[in-house]
Amino acid sequence: MKTAWIAGASGLVGSHLLALLLDDAQFGAVVSVGRKELEVLHPKLAQRVVDFTALDVSGLAPPDVAFCTLGTTIGKAGSQQAFRAVDHDAVLEYAKAALAEGARCFAIVSALGADPRSRIFYNRVKGETEADLRKLGFESLIIAQPSLLLGERAESRPTERALIVASRFLGAALKPFAARPIEARVVASAVLSIAHDSEPGARSFSSAELQRLGGG
Repeated sequence: MKTAWIAGASGLVGSHLLALLLDDAQFGAVVSVGRKELEVLHPKLAQRVVDFTALDVSGLAPPDVAFCTLGTTIGKAGSQQAFRAVDHDAVLEYAKAALAEGARCFAIVSALGADPRSRIFYNRVKGETEADLRKLGFESLIIAQPSLLLGERAESRPTERALIVASRFLGAALKPFAARPIEARVVASAVLSIAHDSEPGARSFSSAELQRLGGG
């Protein structure tokens, strides 16, 4: 059986993905790498509380697949610099550690519109993160690019909630599935399904593809 690492398991997509991994017979061990301990007990689950600026993964079971659902907002982080420290720097440090420990497949939940040349700071950082991950040399790299995420978050994100409401009213005018909100559980299901049959190379999956693969 395989071993999975997951970073960001306390988040919206990450919590769904963790539950799926713990219930998945293909994975005999699941390791949560995060900044705080999860209130989850399971015989397959091990946890490592870390500082991503000085990441220590010594002694952890080597991963076959590493999942990353790390992410924040500029508002929650407090500044663009602090946002980048999570959505770029912490992601890259985690990916490098997973690769060094033997991970053949890396799967990240990025975002619709990610583009290293974007004038929008959020999209640019997401795009730069994707570009830097491609340079690391994973045998298989899975990049999920969902639209606005639906689901109950632990923290309030009023701007995001307003955008979701607006997009629902404008749904008929949007490209089919391209920019419509997507359930976090659907994203998690799709990412796990793709990782089950990971192919060599780097592949990006649009929100529409995630809807289809995740049963949305």
